Amino acid sequence: FAASVSVSLGEDSLDRLLPGSPITAPRRKSTSQTKTEPPLLRTGTRTIYTAGRPPWYDEHGAQSKEAFVIGLCGGSASGKTTVANKIIEALDVPWVVLLSMDSFYKVLTPEEQTLATSNDYNFDHPGAFDFELLVATVKRLKQGKSVKIPVYDFNTHGRQKDWKTVYGASVVIFEGIMSFADKELLELLDMKIFVDTDSDIRLVRRLRRDITERGRDIEGVIKQYNKFVKPAFEQYIEPYIRLADIVVPRGGGNMVAIDLIVQHVHKQMEECMRWAVLASAQQTQPLPQTLSVLEGTPQVKGLHTIIRNQETSRDEFIFYSKRLMRLLIEHALTFLPSQPCTVQTPQGQEYDGKRSFSGKGITGVSILRAGETMEPALRAVCKDVRIGKILIQTNLDSGEPELHYLRLPKDISEDHVILMDSTVSTGAAAMMAVRVLLDHEVQEENIALVSLLMAELGVHSVAYAFPKVKIITTAVDKSVDDFLQVIPGIGDFGDRYFGTDGGSSGWSDNEEQERPKQQT
Repeated sequence: FAASVSVSLGEDSLDRLLPGSPITAPRRKSTSQTKTEPPLLRTGTRTIYTAGRPPWYDEHGAQSKEAFVIGLCGGSASGKTTVANKIIEALDVPWVVLLSMDSFYKVLTPEEQTLATSNDYNFDHPGAFDFELLVATVKRLKQGKSVKIPVYDFNTHGRQKDWKTVYGASVVIFEGIMSFADKELLELLDMKIFVDTDSDIRLVRRLRRDITERGRDIEGVIKQYNKFVKPAFEQYIEPYIRLADIVVPRGGGNMVAIDLIVQHVHKQMEECMRWAVLASAQQTQPLPQTLSVLEGTPQVKGLHTIIRNQETSRDEFIFYSKRLMRLLIEHALTFLPSQPCTVQTPQGQEYDGKRSFSGKGITGVSILRAGETMEPALRAVCKDVRIGKILIQTNLDSGEPELHYLRLPKDISEDHVILMDSTVSTGAAAMMAVRVLLDHEVQEENIALVSLLMAELGVHSVAYAFPKVKIITTAVDKSVDDFLQVIPGIGDFGDRYFGTDGGSSGWSDNEEQERPKQQT
């Protein structure tokens, strides 16, 4: 791929949607990204998630390999998005990010807004894009970190208030008319693709898109095309073809070119290793020093005996689980830093003691749903504690953990975080939750993973990936079964606590069929 490759195949197809896509055409689309669109791409046989990734790490807790970034350049309406979707479908990789340059138009001044309304503003000029934000965004995605992406409204020619959060992936596909225009951005691209489509076809596509999807009139579209789009293509975009590793004539219908692209990407990704493979090699080692297990006093043993017993009623299970949670949280708080402090007693005497965190500077984050049961115990001993929530569930097809919901305090980066889950078996959900916290600039040494029960596999997995995270539990069991439950274990903690086992989940029939399995 050192030289440009040009491949031809059949007649071009006009921006067809992928089979089974949740998006139907035609429809009005006024923003570059919308909150109603699901973070996924459906094909005829599978679903590809575009807002998260499985936790691939090396021995230092970092991604084992940077994301592979593909840059797609070409004229307006040349079929770049169609080519991107075809590549994603053919890659058969469940975690991708599709990033559009349309999201990075600059915020217009009032004078520029007036010009844009009358179709007299040049959106096809390099100066129309916020390259500083764009480069910073691609850099973070390449490193596997989270980013906030602006949502651009094509009707108002401005950014919406709410930005979209996207998490890193194994492959990032970036498409836009000026994808190759910035030298620093160009250096971040692992593969550069130019989509070369006849100008007449591009004009027809642009007319259809701007009229049906962006509410423009035909006169305005043609005026803008002749005044800005066509000259900009000839001056700024077409010369970039010499920078491309691959030239794809006629867009998404050129499956020969797409197959070549996919083969090269697969070759580059062969060295990536999943966390489970890495962690399995550590299971013969002693338990890590970052692990702290609550002392097995007769009281603790007695509580475990009750909650592990399958004959224990739900009321007793909840009551004694709460007692054990309170002991665990109190134990976890002993790992927080404290300062020497001298106070006056009522008798007028000095007492040299310690001043520890009382709640300020502490955030509890529960991994839903079972981790939420530990929140009352934390609130009971930390009066001013803040609470965040993360929902991570397993995709039944891929077996990978997926981030479905996130709510964290805005300034969490300065806090000590107590990450709570009832049980940890493989550690997959816990590792993804830690990665999310790190993406929000929380210091690794300020994170404590707190769980009632853990399997040795989960302990090794977390400690191997994140050696500075404190791991705190009341017991560590030897193994996990084929259903990823801890053995001898406690059963499904969430089902026993909420009374949703034995077919009495409280979910409707349809919800129960679609309900994802909870990742532990």
